[in-house]
Amino acid sequence: MATDTQIRIGVMGCAGIARKVSRAIHLAPNATIVAVASRSLEKAQTFATENNYPKSTKIHGSYESILEDQEVDALYIPLPTSLHVDWAIRAAEKGKHILLEKPVALNVAEFDKIVEACEANGVQIMDGTMWVHNPRTAKLQEFLSDSERFGQLKTVQSCFSFAGDENFLKNDIRVKPGLDGLGALGDAGWYAIRATLLANNFELPKTVTAFPGAVLNESGVILSCGASLSWEDGRTATIYCSFLANLTMEITAIGTNGTLRVHDFIIPYKETEASFRTITKGGFDKLVTAWVSPPSEHTVKTELPQEACMVREFARLVGEIKNNGAKPDRFWPSISRKTQLVVDAVKESVDNNYEQISLSGR
Repeated sequence: MATDTQIRIGVMGCAGIARKVSRAIHLAPNATIVAVASRSLEKAQTFATENNYPKSTKIHGSYESILEDQEVDALYIPLPTSLHVDWAIRAAEKGKHILLEKPVALNVAEFDKIVEACEANGVQIMDGTMWVHNPRTAKLQEFLSDSERFGQLKTVQSCFSFAGDENFLKNDIRVKPGLDGLGALGDAGWYAIRATLLANNFELPKTVTAFPGAVLNESGVILSCGASLSWEDGRTATIYCSFLANLTMEITAIGTNGTLRVHDFIIPYKETEASFRTITKGGFDKLVTAWVSPPSEHTVKTELPQEACMVREFARLVGEIKNNGAKPDRFWPSISRKTQLVVDAVKESVDNNYEQISLSGR
C-alpha cells in the first residue's frame, strides 16, 4: 500500500525496459507502484507477478482503463514511440504526471503537442534518460564548468553502439517503421546527443550534418549513423550511434585547459559506483617519451541505482505539485525538446543526402 508521502505510479505497458523501471520504483523511497496496464489482463497480471508488484496493485486489461484509475498520480509510459503522442496527451488530459520513455516522440511537432497538453493540465513530464540522474553526472558538470581545470569547451565526441543479433535486427520494435521508426538514432543516438548538449550547457548547435554512410534497413529505419554539430562560436561535436558495432558508450569533452573522459556513461560498469577521468594542462616530459601527469580517476559512489534516482526526482517534483501547489519543472521537457530537435535534424540530413541542417529559430 502507498504511504501518504509516496507518489502512486501506474505502469502503462509491459515493455522490457519496464522491468528495470519497475525495480527502480520499488527502490525509490518516495514512489510506489499501484497499477499496471497492458492490452490484455493476463499479460498485465503475469508482468505484475514476475516483477514483484505489491499484492494490492490494480491490474488493468487496457490502457484506457488505467487512465481512469483515480488512485494513480503518475504514469510511466514505455510504449513504442509511435504511440507516445496519443497516450501521453490522453494521460495529461486525465491529470496524470508522465515519465515518458525516450525518444519522447517521432518528431518535435509531436512532442510539442504532448508538452502543450501537460502545461494545460498542470502535470509534470520527464523523459526516461536515466544516466543524467546518476550522482556522477553532477560531478561531470562541475568539472566542465570549472574555468581553471577545464577552461572553455572546444569539442565533444559521444557515441553509443551495441551489436544487435539477427533476431534483434529482424524483430525488435526499434527496427520497425511503425513502432520505433527512428531506429538507432532515436534509441542509441538520443543518449549521445543528450551528452553533447549537456557538455554545451544545453545550448542548441547552429547546424547539424549527418555523415555519409548511414546504414538503413530495407524498411528505411536507421541502423547506424553519425553526425557533426557546430555552434556559433566554433565549438563542435560529433555523435555516433549504431546497432551494428560493439558495445561502446563514451564521452570525450576537450576544453582549453582540460579533458574529460567517460567510458560507461549510459550504464556504469558497476551499479554501486561510477567513474570518470580528467586531465588538466596535460604535457610531456623533456624527451617527449611519457606524460608528465597521467589522468586522474574520480569515483562516485551511488546509494541508489541511477534509474531509482530518476524515479525519486520525478516523484519529488510530482509531490511538490500535488502537496504544495508547485508548478511543473520546465527544465525536463525543455531538454527533452532540445534532444528531439537534434535527433530530427540528423534524420532530416540523412533523408536529404547528408545536407547541412540549420537549427536557427527552431
